[in-house]
Amino acid sequence: MRAAESIRNIYTNASAGRLLLLIFLISLLIRLYLLDLKLYHHDEAIHAWFVYELLTKGTYMYDPMYHGPFLYYATGVMFTLFGESDSIGRMLPVIFGSCLIPLLYALFRLGYLTKNQVVVAALFIAVSPDMVYFSRFLRHDIFQLFFTLACLICVLAWIEKERWYYAALAGLTAALGMTCKEDMPITLLIFASFFLFCIYTRRVTLPRHWIRHLCGAVLIAGVTGLLFYSSFGASPETFFNAGFRAVDHWVSMHEECRLCGPPYYYILMLMMYELPVLFLAILSIVQYGLSRRKKNREGFVPQNGHHQKLPDLHPGRISGDKSELFFIFSVYWMLLSLFVYGIIGEKVPWLLLHQFLPMIFVAVYAMGRKKMLLSLLTCIYLVGMSWHLCFVPVDINEPIAQVQNSEQFREVMDLIDLSDSVVIASDTYWPLPWYYRGQEWHKFTFYGQRVDPEVIYRNDPDMVITHDIESYPALAGYRMYPYVHSYWFSWWDNKDRLVPYYLYRDGKKGSINIDVFIKPDIAVEYGLADASVLSGNLTIPRIRSV
Repeated sequence: MRAAESIRNIYTNASAGRLLLLIFLISLLIRLYLLDLKLYHHDEAIHAWFVYELLTKGTYMYDPMYHGPFLYYATGVMFTLFGESDSIGRMLPVIFGSCLIPLLYALFRLGYLTKNQVVVAALFIAVSPDMVYFSRFLRHDIFQLFFTLACLICVLAWIEKERWYYAALAGLTAALGMTCKEDMPITLLIFASFFLFCIYTRRVTLPRHWIRHLCGAVLIAGVTGLLFYSSFGASPETFFNAGFRAVDHWVSMHEECRLCGPPYYYILMLMMYELPVLFLAILSIVQYGLSRRKKNREGFVPQNGHHQKLPDLHPGRISGDKSELFFIFSVYWMLLSLFVYGIIGEKVPWLLLHQFLPMIFVAVYAMGRKKMLLSLLTCIYLVGMSWHLCFVPVDINEPIAQVQNSEQFREVMDLIDLSDSVVIASDTYWPLPWYYRGQEWHKFTFYGQRVDPEVIYRNDPDMVITHDIESYPALAGYRMYPYVHSYWFSWWDNKDRLVPYYLYRDGKKGSINIDVFIKPDIAVEYGLADASVLSGNLTIPRIRSV
């Protein structure tokens, strides 16, 4: 009891700023810990390789398949300053993911979150499995999420303080978000529709000179987009056709349904990884409904047979209770995001970030003592889940790890390092271009598909890599070893045992498998088999494919 009382006293006496600083440092340490523990994901390897191409060849051209230019230029700066490695490539996601927490302080200072709310929201961001996982992941979404929150804060500060530079910063952050990914307009439209409604209903009053400020913001946004999408002036036409190309590409992807899932896909993902936060968000909506019902009974005073609403307690540019308005906005943001991303054909786990951030703001509504305790228990669950996803050095059977390169592939790369020449007779070869970039690529001969064995024998490579479904029964003079190249959670293999899977996260994974043919001397050197069994064409299956 004394310990609990001491902790309560420390919390009461500490400022929100100091608590957020502590949580920020914890968040940073969590994200930095064993940053290169997992191999680069398929997409990470492509992104890092594009950055390498940008640095070595000086070329970058926008392709909506690989999203906007911000990641490539920002990561290029990191590679230039600190060298090329998996950890350096993931460093900016770590920083941007952690810096969501200092941004929350601005919401506190503006009066949209209380001390309890901002502390719990920061804790959720710090230890959430989705937030931690994708803050250690070289994709565009964590950058976009940072600019989304920064843009929102700038808009709120502009409305309240009427300073032109907040409008300018809103334009800049909105444009930087647009240079990250093509779904940023979804969020901006959600924001714009809510604020237009608030202006129409006079909940929000625009600053004086708002037209002048907005024109400046649009100009800054346009210049920022022009600089990034034109490769800083090298290809200005790209800026003017980027929007059309993005729409064409993603409409075709939606119609193709390349990575389909049901409309409730992201609800299932939230139940997989963020269940307590989802529960708290639902609880908050119920709390709000009950409080509104109570206020409607107590806040209307009968007068001459009519009901008259009591005056607003917080007159100003944002009328009424700002924290309540921010909660309503967060509910609107969360529900509309869940709806829009639910109907979009492409279902991928990293898009959950854009739906989970507003859910955090919904979850921290009315953060009294009991709900604070429940939130702390929630953090324990989130920490355990984050540890399982991010810090266990094995292939995890989780939907969040979509087409993740297998840890078995490290052994394949060890064998490549021992080989002087390698033939790739398959179209499955990433992340090799990243890990063997530059002069390291000279040892590879790439065919992209299965070739006649005589071609292999003429080349006489030390190692041959094939897809297991387009492989060879045997190659004379080689030993064949099967490996898992990449893997994912398989619905079809686990659909009949969903409850046991949810509890134990076991079962069979879907995978892409490769066959690796190695000359006997390399197998012996690496310790794959004893020399006594290295005669003939016997296949020695050292690792079982899943």
